[in-house]
Amino acid sequence: MPPRCRNDPPDQKITDPVQGPRYINREIGWIWFNRHVLDEASDTRHPLLERVKFLSIFANNLDEFFMVRVSGLQRQVESGVLEAPPDGMSPMEQLAEIHARLAALLEAQSSCWKCDLVPALKAEGIEILPIDALSDRESAVMREYYEHEVFPVLTPLAFDKSHPFPFISNLSLNLAIVVRDTVRKEDLFARIKVPTDLFPRLIRIPSQETTKKRGRLAEKYVFLEDLVSSCLDRLFPGMEIVAAYPFRVTRDADFEIEEDEASDLLTAIEESVDLRRIGSPVRVEVSSEMPAGICEMLSAKLGISRDMFYRVEPPVGMADLMQLYGVDRPDLKDTTFVPAVPSSLEGDADIFAEVRKGDILLFHPYDSFSPVVSFLKQAAKDPDVLAIKMTLYRVGPNSPVVDALMEARDNGKDVAAMIELKARFDEENNIGWARALERAGVHVVYGLSGLKVHSKVCMVVRKEKEGIARYVHLGTGNYNASTSRIYTDLGLFTRDPVIGADVADLFNALTGYSRVHSYRSLLIAPVSIRKGLFERIGREIELHRKNGGGHIIFKINALVDRRCIDILYQASEAGVRVDLQVRGICCLLPGVPGLSENIHVSSIVGRFLEHPRIFYFRNGGDEEVFLGSADLMPRNLDRRVEIIFPVNNPVIRRSIIESILSVYMKDTVNMRVLNPDGNYTKVGPKPGEAPCNAQAWLISHRGIWHEKARKSPKNK
Repeated sequence: MPPRCRNDPPDQKITDPVQGPRYINREIGWIWFNRHVLDEASDTRHPLLERVKFLSIFANNLDEFFMVRVSGLQRQVESGVLEAPPDGMSPMEQLAEIHARLAALLEAQSSCWKCDLVPALKAEGIEILPIDALSDRESAVMREYYEHEVFPVLTPLAFDKSHPFPFISNLSLNLAIVVRDTVRKEDLFARIKVPTDLFPRLIRIPSQETTKKRGRLAEKYVFLEDLVSSCLDRLFPGMEIVAAYPFRVTRDADFEIEEDEASDLLTAIEESVDLRRIGSPVRVEVSSEMPAGICEMLSAKLGISRDMFYRVEPPVGMADLMQLYGVDRPDLKDTTFVPAVPSSLEGDADIFAEVRKGDILLFHPYDSFSPVVSFLKQAAKDPDVLAIKMTLYRVGPNSPVVDALMEARDNGKDVAAMIELKARFDEENNIGWARALERAGVHVVYGLSGLKVHSKVCMVVRKEKEGIARYVHLGTGNYNASTSRIYTDLGLFTRDPVIGADVADLFNALTGYSRVHSYRSLLIAPVSIRKGLFERIGREIELHRKNGGGHIIFKINALVDRRCIDILYQASEAGVRVDLQVRGICCLLPGVPGLSENIHVSSIVGRFLEHPRIFYFRNGGDEEVFLGSADLMPRNLDRRVEIIFPVNNPVIRRSIIESILSVYMKDTVNMRVLNPDGNYTKVGPKPGEAPCNAQAWLISHRGIWHEKARKSPKNK
């Protein structure tokens, strides 16, 4: 069935989430988060290409959800080893609920594309055309392109009694072809892999027939699979082409490395990456027009049940729509802005001298990432710098951070890099950087057995008049210059000797042998984050019982850990006000009388991906703020090396509370509030009240946090 075009939001089509008496199911919570992303694609307040971007992100998120979360549930079902989540749903119940909910979301996704975005793009001179809508000249041009570029790389694979069913690799786009042998009077089947790894998914039509739209030449595109489908006569000469149906297979991509059995972790990770393309199928996306008989054949050949099939309106695999975001139409994108650079760090400023004057806070992308790169580049050249130690989780291509580390090694510095090879879907990139750094003479460590190192920390050891000093950068996000422009993250430069000593102990534990059971200032998982947070929540409860005014604010990406949820319930039952801003999965039910009536949960999905973790405790008026890399999930607290660090500078701490947390809590544009029934409600301004877009406010006030700090005599 084609999508129904309508304006009612996806919320109205989705039933209440399945939940236990105290918890929301994690997978259902994730689906809610991704539905928020889809909402942004439908929001006409965003520029048009930004909406296309959100639609692509929604589809890409779904791909990863199936490769990791759904595959895990299916493995539980197949093995019979069932891990009941706090809400009590069995794996089979979760899979059934996921399937039912996604049917509604996929319909909304298709409607958003076909009924909303495609006409809007056309109105702006960007046309996505079916192949039969091209003019004769355009058809001839595209046929020539096919003949000279695409046709030579295509390989039709028959499947019948004499031809085995071809292997379908993970996330590849394919065509199921039906041809008729007019001599033998029978239908035959074949598969073609659409070469999206070699050609753009959307092929731009070079045309002299374009018209001007809004003063610009209109651009026309066709999907690669449509072009291939229209030229099948060249691949099957002498056959009658009956039909071609696009389909796509998603495979299990969540492989655990048996580290105790791996003699070489790097090689083991490389082998596991290769396994991704051949993992067990977990989803098959098929064109809505594909006949049931072909679906049954694919089901039998792939060895999976029909409830793993999802019928979708073409295009299948909408993550590729991100290509359109590359169209040179700044008028259809968010207005660009220049990130702030603290005045004290502009130009050739001596970063070490500035950090000696006091801590410096950066808030990306409102603040530029360039001071972090400059910090490393200066350290690489400074003759007084003795050593650099750094953790790297997701680095990204063409990394200036890695270049600075290699330059430091060339200049004789002692450089150690802890590269997490197990960073999911970044393994290949990290393997490449690990080998490059090793060739440069850097001490490269791959991580700890049984733990992922998710901490974001860099330490520069410098010889000074007073003795050895440790300059530390701690952050909530990766050392990735590219994502720093689209993720919101906080970073702190400090010369605090206590923090420096803790970081030194941490690196000794990462690179050598150490059993540090406590740290002076930092909370570090799996050693002390859970204990440290629970102690502070317990303290907030006691102080509130004595004097009232208890208040906790957590801004995080996910809240899944049952023990964390339970102690927050205890705080609420004691009367402590708890404000939680959880961007993604939240398994806590707020506002339930007698359980969580003092807990307020919100989520913000907007132009930037909210990524910082901020932990605020009123502490009887002696406020505490911690920043860090850890979400409140069992994996972060128990199976990763994470850091939560205190903001000791009172001016910076106050700036975070007033200029960051407070603004986010007042948002009335991008905020959604979680209700006691598990549904989210979009927040809007009250009558007569001006809307508050936290991210837009932070753009217009960028730099306010560090400028306040530099002007204050308290910044010591």
